Amino acid sequence: MNEQATMKQPHFAQFAAGTKPPGLLAKLLAFLLSAALFVLAFMFSVVALAVVAVVGIGVAGWFWWKTRALRRQMREQGGMASTSAHRRAEGGQIIEGEVVRENAPSSGSGRLLN
Repeated sequence: MNEQATMKQPHFAQFAAGTKPPGLLAKLLAFLLSAALFVLAFMFSVVALAVVAVVGIGVAGWFWWKTRALRRQMREQGGMASTSAHRRAEGGQIIEGEVVRENAPSSGSGRLLN
């Protein structure tokens, strides 16, 4: 058999320029540093999300404040029609529907023919 086939598969660390594989202390230190980096990344994402939420609420509040005069004007203009419709609703029954009106051909006098 070939000698290479009988040998164990070498680890990647053995291919590095003559370095020894990392010991238990190095592995523990690498684990602790990666855990600390993961916690810091999570904290950063939570803070970034909070900042985006606060800025979004601030922009929405600013937009609401700037459009208050327009909303008031729309309410005053649309309020008259809705008030009269509300009065009609109190006194009777409202049936929603659609009306199609066809005009009869008119004569030269401008009056409608029956």
